[in-house]
Amino acid sequence: MMKIAQPKPFTFKGGPRAVLLLHGFTGNSADTRMLGRYLQKRGYTSHAPHMKGHGVPPEELVKSGPEDWWEDVKAAYEYLKEEGYEEIAVGGLSLGGVYSLKLAYTKPVKGVFTMCSPMETQNEEKLYKGVEEYARKYKQNEQKSEEQVKEEMQAFEGTQRETIQKLLGLNEEVRSNIDTIYAPTFVAQGTKDQMIDINSAQVIYDSVETDHKTLKWYEESGHVITLDKERDQLHEDIYEFLESLDWKE
Repeated sequence: MMKIAQPKPFTFKGGPRAVLLLHGFTGNSADTRMLGRYLQKRGYTSHAPHMKGHGVPPEELVKSGPEDWWEDVKAAYEYLKEEGYEEIAVGGLSLGGVYSLKLAYTKPVKGVFTMCSPMETQNEEKLYKGVEEYARKYKQNEQKSEEQVKEEMQAFEGTQRETIQKLLGLNEEVRSNIDTIYAPTFVAQGTKDQMIDINSAQVIYDSVETDHKTLKWYEESGHVITLDKERDQLHEDIYEFLESLDWKE
């Protein structure tokens, strides 16, 4: 059996302005690595943690949940503070964007950006199947035999229900609080996103309290917008948004 090298959390140091980058549900730091490198070249420091149960076997994922992930997000924020970064912007893909919003109404942030983040009630079945697919791919990547994959998938079947229930609860909680966000906000949404209800983008845009906000649609992009066709444009747009913030240095 081969041990496949999993992506690692990263910190790319670029300058005194820090950006916390948060991955999606079943994702990992690879979701935002290119964006992190792009920002580093332009003088920004970025840090991308892994939330518990991510970037490790899927059996670990279902043992964790939104409370654990929130602890990891707060710890990543504190890590940047301890490293001496006074000013922090935060952004994330999908679930990472939901946590970015939560961080924006919980801690002082310079600005917040969401990429294909759900706000409308998500389809539970779709999430359920998504986790299943993720688990199967993970096992196939480990070069396990079809027989072994099948056996492990039978054992895995249904274990994701509770985590998904809690995930839906998190979305509700954040949605009911985003009208307390005053930080500048940039909302990016792929028009071809099949994973979430794309009206979520409008909900986020309409709900945040700041006047400094932008909503942009990417016509050619699906859910994992950071790795899709328009990623270069997305990088530029996020950079432009960050440049528009009121940094001290």
